[in-house]
Amino acid sequence: MASNHKSSAARPVSRGGVGLTGRPPSGIRPLSGNIRVATAMPPGTARPGSRGGPIGTGGVLSSQIKVADRPVTQQGLTGMKTGMKGPQRQILDKSYYLGLLRSKISELTTEVNKLQKEIEMYNQENSVYLSYEKRAETLAVEIKEFQGQLADYNMLVDKLNTNTEMEEVMNDYNMLKAQNDRETQSMDVIFTERQAKEKQMRSIEEEIEQEKQAADDIIKNMSLENQVKYLEMKATNEKLLQELDTLQQQLDSQNMKKESMEAEIAHSQVKQEAVLLHEKLYELESHRDQMIAEDKSIGSPMEEREKLLKQVKDDNQEIASMERQLTDIKEKINQFNEEIRQLDMDLEEHQDSTNYGWKIIEKNTESFKKQV
Repeated sequence: MASNHKSSAARPVSRGGVGLTGRPPSGIRPLSGNIRVATAMPPGTARPGSRGGPIGTGGVLSSQIKVADRPVTQQGLTGMKTGMKGPQRQILDKSYYLGLLRSKISELTTEVNKLQKEIEMYNQENSVYLSYEKRAETLAVEIKEFQGQLADYNMLVDKLNTNTEMEEVMNDYNMLKAQNDRETQSMDVIFTERQAKEKQMRSIEEEIEQEKQAADDIIKNMSLENQVKYLEMKATNEKLLQELDTLQQQLDSQNMKKESMEAEIAHSQVKQEAVLLHEKLYELESHRDQMIAEDKSIGSPMEEREKLLKQVKDDNQEIASMERQLTDIKEKINQFNEEIRQLDMDLEEHQDSTNYGWKIIEKNTESFKKQV
């Protein structure tokens, strides 16, 4: 019995932490190859089971171990050292994952309930805060009214302490009343103007919305090609507006920089002289560049002669054309003068015949009157 107990204590442990004589995990796939199983029996005794098949020792041993995984020592087989400490689950089946999922769901439910309680607490605090805020606003108005009354009472006490006459108090009262009336009228005028401006703004916003709606209707009635073109132009416009804003910001910054530099220059005589010298230098450089350009534009004497001859020829042609136009204009003027003279003569003849006819009518009228 002692030997058996000693032998069982010296049994090697398998990779899963279970003795070879105990029941191995049923989920491990059997491994091919030769196996050797260490038991409590002394070396040299017979062992049940075949060399290459499974060994049943008080249970079904469905796992097989490779020889490479079970090194042989002088004392027999020994177990592989593992990193696991304590008993571990060997079968990760459906029940394992269901239990894990239930535990996670329970944790999430607990956390959700905790968050829900915090939300309810925050809502209660928020409602209380809003009620306190409204109450604080009401109390602030009351405090302001009480402060005004207190100021009035203090002024009255000062008047009583200084033995001020009632007539002077009434004068102050009338003066303050007139001032309050003027301010009230001014406030009424401002309020009326504000209402008129708001009404005008609303009408303008309505017109803008109508124009937008009309523009949208026009865009919808466009052909597909025009719509695509419109969208492209709109995108280009937005891009240009953004660039314009950027450039405007840069211009503003440059203007500010310029103003700051001008302020610095105004307070420094040396910088003013330097600016004058830079301006003079710029003028001289511009004059130099202009002279260089003129020098480059001037060609050889023959080229200048041909250029002048061409210019004279062009001028002569232009002069001849202008003379022809002037002659045509003079002829037209003479023609118009002749027509005007002829019209004047016809008008005079017409007036003479008209006067003669009126004279005959008057003569006949006088003779008729005499006969009557």
